[in-house]
Amino acid sequence: MTPEVRLAALAAHLAARKLDVQLDSDGLRVRNPHVKSCCTQHTGDTISCRTRDEDGAGLWYFTSWGEPIAPADRVTDAAVFVLGYLSGDER
Repeated sequence: MTPEVRLAALAAHLAARKLDVQLDSDGLRVRNPHVKSCCTQHTGDTISCRTRDEDGAGLWYFTSWGEPIAPADRVTDAAVFVLGYLSGDER
């Protein structure tokens, strides 16, 4: 599957969990509209899907700052990760 198809699958999972999603040429823009504070560190991000050299060039999801999220064939794991860091909870 292509990166765009993988991002669309992740978008569907996150939208089903009530996050705002927008898929465009920059990647998958995700925002948590349920975070109350305007100043919370992580209320939104742009997710990309690209190869990861450390995994034999397999497709992975990445945060906008380049942190690997999960392999692209593990969409549920990626959704859980994104939900966690966009929850607004300080860690």
